[in-house]
Amino acid sequence: MPFITLGLEQFIQWKYGVMGTLGVSLLSLGLKIGSTNCACAGALILALLFAPPAD
Repeated sequence: MPFITLGLEQFIQWKYGVMGTLGVSLLSLGLKIGSTNCACAGALILALLFAPPAD
């Protein structure tokens, strides 16, 4: 399991940079410890990164 997480984190950092890694880390940490604020912050960061740019 740690290898999958490490591989996912490396892919996110390669594709989306430091903010992507921060979003995944906050989301997974929030889900693990049960903090909805932390999980929501991570999900918000990822949603903003995955959203297409406005024209």
